[in-house]
Amino acid sequence: MSNTPEPDFTPQGPTYEGRVLPRPEDEVVDQGAGFDVTTMVSRRRVLTLVGLGVGAATLAACAATTDSPSSATSTATTDSSPTTDATDSTTTTTTTTAAGEIPEETNGPYPADGTNGVNVLEESGIVRSDIRSSLDGGTTADGVPLTFTFSVTDIAGGDVPFEGAAVYVWHCDAQGLYSMYSEGVEDETFLRGIQVVDAHGEATFQTIVPGCYTGRWTHIHFEVYPDVASATDVSNVIATSQVAFPEDMLNAVYELGAYSGSAQNLAQIGGLANDNVFSDGTELQMGTFSGDTSSGYVGTLAVGVDTATAPGVSAGAGGAGGAGGGQPPSGGGPGN
Repeated sequence: MSNTPEPDFTPQGPTYEGRVLPRPEDEVVDQGAGFDVTTMVSRRRVLTLVGLGVGAATLAACAATTDSPSSATSTATTDSSPTTDATDSTTTTTTTTAAGEIPEETNGPYPADGTNGVNVLEESGIVRSDIRSSLDGGTTADGVPLTFTFSVTDIAGGDVPFEGAAVYVWHCDAQGLYSMYSEGVEDETFLRGIQVVDAHGEATFQTIVPGCYTGRWTHIHFEVYPDVASATDVSNVIATSQVAFPEDMLNAVYELGAYSGSAQNLAQIGGLANDNVFSDGTELQMGTFSGDTSSGYVGTLAVGVDTATAPGVSAGAGGAGGAGGGQPPSGGGPGN
């Protein structure tokens, strides 16, 4: 017997839980992130009304997104002159705030956010913490594990945690390949995902340390949206930027065989001052990391978002290169 939810058929078209399916030709589980989130919320309200038994608690756990691991919040700091504030009168918690608004950067030529005709944000399952595998359970990206937390604050609201905002993250794999674009991985969706910012201002992802491809310093792309429902259309974005990595950490990682070619590509750039995105400074974009190549790394970045200023999204053209894009290889190792 199938566990796939069955729609109801009405004169208005197929519906599920009283809502018309946005994609009537597809199954209920393939209706997109916005529909998924609404379904999760409605289920949680039902559970609250009937009281959580063992079975109901299991359902709620399956519906919820992954919480930020305690290891990231207890060990990670930032280079952005962080301050801490008490957010609860009975339990002491801290919120890391940035020294200023996160700089606007290009989303590059490989965002898959709809700016160049490819949009992963509409796919079911894109709201997830572990982004190492493709959405359909296909290829899992290999590399040094990285748990990375964005500490997002609302500058216009008084530097408070930007609870409910959504962070979309994407980056290349250990060989410099971008899923959905690079030759051989066009049908993969690994290393892309959305997380909702929690009450402490945090959104955490389980991923790998990216490789270094020709022409760009190692980086992670990210976009911030006001809420998860709006994170299906890039026109709703309120901040677009990139995370930079420290050279000493990259030198250690790039000695590993999985990152063949990355050490050479990083050396050819000749330092952050020569990168076409980070050359104007990384004070607000350099992540802070702890760990090693054996056990993996934990990283964080304080991201200040000012909704009172207009976002300056710089969209790539969709081909190799592009403003701030560099040149991920079409196949093989970085530099091919």
